[in-house]
Amino acid sequence: MRIDTITILSGTDKQGQPERISRLDLSPGDSLAIVGPTGSGKSELLMDIEQAVIGDSCTGRKVLINGKPQTEISSNLVATLSQKTNFVMDATVAQFIELHAESKGKTATNHVPPILSVANSLCGEPITADMGLQVLSGGQSRALMIADIAILSDAPIVLIDEVENAGIDKYKALEILCGHNKIAFCATHDPVLILMNKQRLVMANGGMSDLIAADTIERHNAQSLKDMDSVLTSVREALRQGQIITDLSPHQPRSETVSA
Repeated sequence: MRIDTITILSGTDKQGQPERISRLDLSPGDSLAIVGPTGSGKSELLMDIEQAVIGDSCTGRKVLINGKPQTEISSNLVATLSQKTNFVMDATVAQFIELHAESKGKTATNHVPPILSVANSLCGEPITADMGLQVLSGGQSRALMIADIAILSDAPIVLIDEVENAGIDKYKALEILCGHNKIAFCATHDPVLILMNKQRLVMANGGMSDLIAADTIERHNAQSLKDMDSVLTSVREALRQGQIITDLSPHQPRSETVSA
């Protein structure tokens, strides 16, 4: 299904008061960070988008596709990515990709190398075509799903829920999805992910409370925060590999391997 715009028309918050943001419009390639404390309504908003509600949910919101309500929801409208990505299929990675491609009428084997290439750019543990799906780690599973959504999935809308704890390169994941002309909604607490988006929607008391556009200063701060996070990621990886951290630099911690 081709989407030129998705529009969210406001409903009410938990107290039945009109939402302060009356309308949101996004186009392919756009991404929106959805922020707010736990219980503020982030997941409820994602659910409304996934169901393409027409005023029939508890929020009263309406979701329009190309300016029209959807009385019938296409199965190819939305792809969802969460922290709980697990496979139950007894198959190899290659078989999964080939079966998914065939189900969409696409050439199966042509998609295995590019999907693996993208997936391996996101996670620290290499994924090979002959690996069983059920032996993949959480990070590997999510990396594979992101690559599959970006390259193979026809869903034009991607809903991302708390990807910051997913064991992958979260920043590159967002860039990949938006780079493949998807519309991405990202519910997150991660400050860098928030600032990577051109806009962030602030949720409060179950309603859309504020819409903030990132300015030049915030963009600069986002890069500084990303550099800090890079150091933390490097330290985390070094510690997981049994190394001792002896010094930190802006780019890479110095470490020594622990001998048994």
